[in-house]
Amino acid sequence: QVQLVESGGGLVQAGASLRLSCAASGGTFSSYAMGWFRQAPGKEREFVAAMSGGVNIRWSDYANSVKGRFTISRDNAKKMVYLQMNSLTPEDTAVYYCAVRLDRNIATTPNDYNYWGQGTQVTVSS
Repeated sequence: QVQLVESGGGLVQAGASLRLSCAASGGTFSSYAMGWFRQAPGKEREFVAAMSGGVNIRWSDYANSVKGRFTISRDNAKKMVYLQMNSLTPEDTAVYYCAVRLDRNIATTPNDYNYWGQGTQVTVSS
């Protein structure tokens, strides 16, 4: 069982930055791939970013809509994963979820992830 708690969301203006954090407990954190997803009202949950597990090479992947603006990172010693979001636009408004996959390889679909946080709201005003 892995528990995830997100924080760092808020209301910002277009062009601003936010950093989301996700604290994990339980399980072997360093071995797991971690992902960020988001869900806007009336839309399906969509992939944002993911980072592979393991202690050596780390792979990351991003949705095209956030590539170059968002950066995922992790601190295995602290059992934390982060999402740095720059140049935010109103289209980034959504509830952002942290998720863990009990596998070291990246996945981009929600069904491939095993545990989820409760989500944190990000609202970007124009």
